[in-house]
Amino acid sequence: MSDEIGGVCIVTQPERSQTGKEHTHDLADIIAEITSVAIMTANLPEHSTLNNDHNLIEFSSVGTGQHVFIELFRFVRNQLQLCLYLSNRPEKVVLFFGTTSYVLPVVGARLLGKRVVILPRGDVPLSLQLRWEDQMPGMVARVLADGVRSLEYISYRCAHGIITYTPSMAQQLGLERYEQKLYPNGARFVDTEKFSVSVPFSEREKVVGFIGRLDVEKRVPELAVAAKQLPENIRFVFVGDGDYRESLEQTLAEEIEQGTVEVVGWIDREEVPKQLNRLQLLVVPSHPTEGLPTIILESMACGTPVYATPVAGVPDIVQHGKTGFLIENTDGKQIAKEIEGLVSDPNIGQISDAGRKCIENQYSFLAAVNRFENILQQVA
Repeated sequence: MSDEIGGVCIVTQPERSQTGKEHTHDLADIIAEITSVAIMTANLPEHSTLNNDHNLIEFSSVGTGQHVFIELFRFVRNQLQLCLYLSNRPEKVVLFFGTTSYVLPVVGARLLGKRVVILPRGDVPLSLQLRWEDQMPGMVARVLADGVRSLEYISYRCAHGIITYTPSMAQQLGLERYEQKLYPNGARFVDTEKFSVSVPFSEREKVVGFIGRLDVEKRVPELAVAAKQLPENIRFVFVGDGDYRESLEQTLAEEIEQGTVEVVGWIDREEVPKQLNRLQLLVVPSHPTEGLPTIILESMACGTPVYATPVAGVPDIVQHGKTGFLIENTDGKQIAKEIEGLVSDPNIGQISDAGRKCIENQYSFLAAVNRFENILQQVA
């Protein structure tokens, strides 16, 4: 199989995940079962395990920077460096994972005669806009974000193939126009042995929670309002770290002291299944910036129903009233009201079972390998 495809070089940027292994690591594990794989990235975190398990090339050790103009300069420089590195790589396929606006290396890879595949992680322009609005006027942030979206458009036009996690994600990103080269069923996998039901759902206390980065994309302020509104018999647990942690702890100081709210902070990946098995409900009120949050799949694998916003690929996995619940109103008070009703729903145990079965049947490692093998065979 490796002779037919000719190897895959994954071009990506490290993630800011607080609790999990990089999505890049999972993707590389999948592709390694099909053909040879190398990873090209920049500013790799010290805790990353990529370097231990796969052939890794770090084309830059400098971060993107905190100011938008520094980001812009390093964005262009990284692309030029990538073009140079790619010219010396033997792999026939270059997979741009999340780096959807890297126009220069996308075009460069095509000129080198390589097959170009793009796999977006989510809505990058919107994610950047939300972050930039904290640094500059909203109009300027929107204009810059629109510029990034224009670069993405060029990349998608130049690509030989586009992969999304689910059909809903493709629709949200407006990728249906590329129907001839779109592969909308590239969802990831979950280790169903590590992420499993260790505490039977019927034995869990009334604990709900959030696991992930505490930042603007996750609607943490709205979750703080929800946590304040919940009755005393429902405890809300925040697991993770980020820019909003300090303000979160200040806002909920009284609830933390009373024990109705718990802020756990950053945890190792090995602790994630344990935290999920504490919960009767995982709350994920994300903005439409992510393609498919891994924590949703992991939660369902642990038999923990998910209550999430219907963004990107989420509605394809979290089917309301069957495998989970969808958030229709992101107002904090309304979220609290819905949480109270959901944990009291007599059918929630059945939804716990259905979520676990969904992951076992559709999102195992073997299923992911088969999906990507079919896609790479068609693109190569």
